[in-house]
Amino acid sequence: MPILKNLGVADSKVPRAGTLPLRSSRNPFEEVSGLEEEETGELGTLPNGTSCRRRATLEKLAGLAPFRLGRSPGWRVGSPGDGQPRSFLGRVLTPGMRRSSADFGLLARLQGTRAQGNEEAAGEAARRLAFLRLGRGPKPRRASLAERVVPAGEAAPEPPPKVPEPPKMKEPLSVLEILGLIQQRELARADEHILELEAEELASSGGGAPVPPKAEGAGSPSGGGRRARDVALLYEALQRELWALVRETLAGPGPGAGAGPGAVAQLGQVLVQEEAADGRRGPEAARKLRARWAEAVARAARERLEAAAPGAPGGLAGQLEALRGRLLEDMGVVRGRLAPSYPAGLGAFGVYLRGYHGALAEWIGAAARRRLPLTDRYALLHWHNQVYPREVLGLVDMVALENGELGPLLSPGTLRGLEDECVTDVKAQTRAALLRVLQEDEEHWGSTEDWSSSLAQDVCELLEEHTERAPRISQEFGERMAHCCLGGLAEFLQSFQQRVERFHENPGVRELPPDTYISRTISLVNCGPPLRALAERLARVGPPESEPAREAAASALDRVTRRCHQVLTDLLFQELQPHFNKLMRRKWLNSSEALDGIVGALGAKALALRRMQDEPYQALVAELHRRALVEYVRPLFRGRLRCGSVRTRSRVTGRLREDAAQLQRLFRRLESQASWLDAVVPRLAEVLHLEDTPSIQMEVGMLVRDYPDIRRKHVAALLDMRGLRRTAARHEILAVARDLELSEGGSLSRPRDRAFFADIPVPRPPFCLSLPLFLGRLPLSRLACLPWPRPPSPSRARAQR
Repeated sequence: MPILKNLGVADSKVPRAGTLPLRSSRNPFEEVSGLEEEETGELGTLPNGTSCRRRATLEKLAGLAPFRLGRSPGWRVGSPGDGQPRSFLGRVLTPGMRRSSADFGLLARLQGTRAQGNEEAAGEAARRLAFLRLGRGPKPRRASLAERVVPAGEAAPEPPPKVPEPPKMKEPLSVLEILGLIQQRELARADEHILELEAEELASSGGGAPVPPKAEGAGSPSGGGRRARDVALLYEALQRELWALVRETLAGPGPGAGAGPGAVAQLGQVLVQEEAADGRRGPEAARKLRARWAEAVARAARERLEAAAPGAPGGLAGQLEALRGRLLEDMGVVRGRLAPSYPAGLGAFGVYLRGYHGALAEWIGAAARRRLPLTDRYALLHWHNQVYPREVLGLVDMVALENGELGPLLSPGTLRGLEDECVTDVKAQTRAALLRVLQEDEEHWGSTEDWSSSLAQDVCELLEEHTERAPRISQEFGERMAHCCLGGLAEFLQSFQQRVERFHENPGVRELPPDTYISRTISLVNCGPPLRALAERLARVGPPESEPAREAAASALDRVTRRCHQVLTDLLFQELQPHFNKLMRRKWLNSSEALDGIVGALGAKALALRRMQDEPYQALVAELHRRALVEYVRPLFRGRLRCGSVRTRSRVTGRLREDAAQLQRLFRRLESQASWLDAVVPRLAEVLHLEDTPSIQMEVGMLVRDYPDIRRKHVAALLDMRGLRRTAARHEILAVARDLELSEGGSLSRPRDRAFFADIPVPRPPFCLSLPLFLGRLPLSRLACLPWPRPPSPSRARAQR
């Protein structure tokens, strides 16, 4: 057998680190009695508590590395182990004792000391051990304890019953291991260990159950404080991962486990565990992780909304549309993927909805506090009142919310302020725009160029832009906006009326061609119907206090229409006046030339007037109808024609009936609605035609009934024309008119558009004087110079008294 040489040990009496202390002059395989005791006493014990024997094993040599933290293969976190500590910390610490963050600092220092060994010495020691095992050969088999106790041939006694071993204590995880679980997103398991660590800290501080026995030095005064800090740091790390998970799950489904339903389920389990732990902690020590979860959801929602809004085109309206899309997208993710993964008791959908609602309220409130243009204010109010409740909250089951309805996005005061600003801006902008449009239109009134006015259309478009948008926001806001626009319209129409009157009073407009002047006047009249309809519509929509503004607008339009109708009527009858001057003369009885000229001129002018709107056209034709008949019968009351004989009266009445029928056909063709004028001329003809007094009385009574503005002077003029000189009959007929006037009085008064005889003046009735014969021969010009008796003045009458 070869003799072992020196295995690299310089001094045989000094053991080398990691090797057996062998003597260089002896064979390591020889058995020498008394050597073990001598060497044991000489060399002492190893750091692992065993004696330094020459017959060393691999396990004892491996045990010389006391500071190694390695574990056997297949070891997992939380496994009970085999009861034998396999590391230095396992030998130092009592089983069941948790390694804190300070233990790992000690471990690092010890490992640093161990790392100073020589790699060559470690390799040489390994080779020496392998050689020793080969030299010793196999170990002889020894007799077992049963063979030595029980002699051969005897039955072995039954083994004693096994005593059940006490349950092995589960080794708690260290702080760094719990932190590793958190980083690996095993959040529920990490939270369980954190709760155990917190319970140990409470127990060690005297506020909880007793803790397992601790190793010497582990219960130093600073141990409890360090453990409390470890718990706080672990909770911080846990919450960071939880809230990061909240953000990641909202950002998108994600392929990884961090954003999957399993991670969300762990988040919900952590919340349930912490809520149960808060019940044990009490209200003062509760961590309220559920409330912080709601805050984290709100922060994530705020980040999502702020990221969606700034890049949207189209100003505030575009940003609001982007917010709507982001809300619908995220709430779809919450409803379909996130909310089902949470425990049902958490009400996850309501928490997310409230978080988004609160974040949106902050965004909308910040936008409302800025100085926005009118268009953006409209967009903000419409989105707040219509789009969000209908297109976002309308798709949400509000019953799922725990506390009922959500709060408003904007406070009532903020909403009222936005509406007030809108009304103020609309009032200022519309008034300036209306005056500008009126000024531009007025510049074309006096020009001779062909021009079509669009004043009414421009005014309606300016006001309807606001009156149509406001009711879509809210009914109350629509009423306020209608009242505001109606006030602005009334002021505009008053200014319009004044400018129209100045236009017609300007002598320069008379120099315009008649057709141009008539066209301009018709254009001004045509502004009335659409503006009147707009005023009526605004008054219906607006509040009751809008009635004065409506009346002012209607009054201004009525004055404009009357003024323009008067101008057109005067222009027309200036051309017709020569034809009216030929009426009620001898030639008129034999020829219809005068009336044919009147009918032809009226028919020709009616074609130009037909360009007028229906409402003012009907009013103008009715006025032309009335004015034509007034001018027709005016010569009759002036006494141009005397018909004292029956034959003459018959010819006059026949002519009157024919002319009345012709005028009636004309104005029916012109679509006149003043049918009450058709009976004027026929009734006057009947008064002239009848012979007996009772029939005349009856006809006069019907004439007074149909035309209450007729007076006794008109009846007397008719009686004078027919040559009724008998005093008794005359008085009987006039008494009928007097009685009707006195009996019915003011109730017979007609409105201005139904007045007829009031516009027909009657000359003073002639009176007879008893004069001497020589005075009767004087001419009328000399009689006019005679002094006429005057009524006494009031002062003279008082003096005579």
